[in-house]
Amino acid sequence: MLDREDLGADLGERATLVQFSTAFCQPCRATRRVLDDVAGMVGGVAHVEVDAESRLDLVRRLGLRGTPTVLVLDASGRVVRGGGGQPRKADVIAALGAAIA
Repeated sequence: MLDREDLGADLGERATLVQFSTAFCQPCRATRRVLDDVAGMVGGVAHVEVDAESRLDLVRRLGLRGTPTVLVLDASGRVVRGGGGQPRKADVIAALGAAIA
């Protein structure tokens, strides 16, 4: 479970897309655009970006191995899906379905 204290931002009412990024990660920029687009399309969904380098405690706690890493949280902050690398918009939308259902 992740909460506002972990992420430094409020969770979405229905779901939250959490992106772990680093400053020089090229795929992180494209991932940011995809997640922003999806969050803008689906009401009650927030996109929160976390700087992995400044939050090594959280990266270690979650066992993350690289950036970008995207976690899909349900309304309570429970991780329902996650994956590394640049996601496709269709995959993000499908993962949201599991969080919102």
